[in-house]
Amino acid sequence: MKLTGREGEDDIMFRLWAKEWKDNRMKRDLTVSDESEDTRTHKVLRALDEVCYAFDLGKPIWLESNIKEFQRHAKARFYQDSFIENISFDFLEIQVIEEDW
Repeated sequence: MKLTGREGEDDIMFRLWAKEWKDNRMKRDLTVSDESEDTRTHKVLRALDEVCYAFDLGKPIWLESNIKEFQRHAKARFYQDSFIENISFDFLEIQVIEEDW
């Protein structure tokens, strides 16, 4: 798994873009790449773990609304109700931006 890198992009099978939003502005973002042969679900969960580690966040809880949104649009937003601790931003958004089948 690689964090934000352009080298070897032709080999990338999966990329997830995570963004922290506060007051309609993106505070910070991170792209996580995964070239493994694992399932999509495992890639998403591993990428989210990497994002939470890099942003020093607790892992969000996947609510039913997050799951449905992600299944429909390959994008999910995690608000305060998905986190156990208080967050200093409005929401964390994750989005699959590249996926080879």
